[in-house]
Amino acid sequence: MENKLSVFYVTFPDYSSAVNMANLLINNKLAGCCNVIQNVQSIYSWNGKIENSDEVIMIIKTIDDKADDLLKFIENNHKYEVPCILNLNDGKINQSYYEWIKSQVE
Repeated sequence: MENKLSVFYVTFPDYSSAVNMANLLINNKLAGCCNVIQNVQSIYSWNGKIENSDEVIMIIKTIDDKADDLLKFIENNHKYEVPCILNLNDGKINQSYYEWIKSQVE
């Protein structure tokens, strides 16, 4: 059996929502460690308008066996209508964010 970790990249609107999510993930034993990175500028199209927003990035480390549960938990508890929840190991991403990205580049 191979020991594998999953690393997730998730964006949040502000520091407190990222820290709150990190605490939930740790308390629910879905993640072993979360890094919160502040002062990120995101530029994207939303509802036909170019947005320029301050965001926070969280890097989350967990074991592969918890990856699907972690993705679902974040998706169900995130403030964003369409959150970015990207598993960097295998490229898996929540469906709503994939559909949004796809709609922006077609």
